[in-house]
Amino acid sequence: MAFRKENHTKETCNASLNAVKDALYVLNGKWKLPLIISLQDGPKRFNEIQKSLGEITPKILSKELKDLELNEFVIRKVFSTTPVTVTYELTEYSGSLDKVIDELRNWGLQHRERLVAHRKAGVLEEAEV
Repeated sequence: MAFRKENHTKETCNASLNAVKDALYVLNGKWKLPLIISLQDGPKRFNEIQKSLGEITPKILSKELKDLELNEFVIRKVFSTTPVTVTYELTEYSGSLDKVIDELRNWGLQHRERLVAHRKAGVLEEAEV
């Protein structure tokens, strides 16, 4: 998406700024999108989610799950088994993030390739000197 000067007004700029700020407010932090991606293959229990994410602490995971539940991306289901079983799964609404996640994934892959290529080129230039 290229910047288009003809569509750039103070009103459209403010509307875009507010929309991005709203999105970042809901998806802030380094764990929310990875957590959503972790749940894309189906419901998981707390410990399964924690293992799939790696370095996240139980306290942070609990907070992030509550935030995602509050924003209607995740459903917490409690089953009356012994002991009680709790699972977390994505809502239908979470699918609205699919394009965002795909674009971030694509950009991340391109960015990593760019950095690796530039580092290799830098190493080659240093070797030639």
